[in-house]
Amino acid sequence: MLAQQRQTAILDLVRRHGGVRVSQLVRQFGVSDMTIRRDLEALADRGLVDKVHGGATIADPGSTEEPGFDAKSVRQRNEKAAIVERAAKLIEPHTAVALSAGTTTAALAAHLVDVPGLTVVTNSIPVADTLYHAGRPDQTVVLTGGIRTPSDALAGPVAEAAIGSLNVDVLFLGVHGMSPRTGFTTPNLMEAGTNRLMVSAARRLVVLADHTKWEMVGIATITPLDEADILITDVGLPAEARVQLAERVGELIVVDPSG
Repeated sequence: MLAQQRQTAILDLVRRHGGVRVSQLVRQFGVSDMTIRRDLEALADRGLVDKVHGGATIADPGSTEEPGFDAKSVRQRNEKAAIVERAAKLIEPHTAVALSAGTTTAALAAHLVDVPGLTVVTNSIPVADTLYHAGRPDQTVVLTGGIRTPSDALAGPVAEAAIGSLNVDVLFLGVHGMSPRTGFTTPNLMEAGTNRLMVSAARRLVVLADHTKWEMVGIATITPLDEADILITDVGLPAEARVQLAERVGELIVVDPSG
């Protein structure tokens, strides 16, 4: 196993259990104590875990901290790939779809380039760029204006004015976090307003969120859990979370990155 793969697996364990011990990781991955300590140091340097005596705990990023697009794009790649592959099956030719900003929705854009007659409304610069360079000539891409955020979203009054006049068949929404108490959240106040308008403009809401988003809370709520017609997540989501989400969203779809 490569160091990056091992560190991703360690981070998943920390997020699931709240913390890990070095001795536990040495046994699980069959590597030396020093190797595990270097892995934890690398994760700590990226702000993903807090090192403690004998192990590490999940870092508390705060409700307003927003990692940049590049930082988020390397996280949970396999899970995101499986989620967007399933999401792409929901898209019909000659429909109007909206894609919010985020690394998961940006990955979904690559699956849309061959859908005939598609109209895509987005406030995501990477989404628009993908479709501009690789999309079909019979597709229409509507990119809102607005103020650029760390996640490469366009938000604020200009974006809201553009979205407020539109209606789409389905919105694919990426989120920072989800919990029964706070619903689907974001750490960016401007993006929250823009995303709320996208939810209002859509006849159907599909939320794309890997298991690490469970119990993560951003400062602003986009919409309650029960507003989601479909939530697509992955098998890393704990059983208790699946029960809670299944009781609230219209349909819970759990994908397996291993196939």
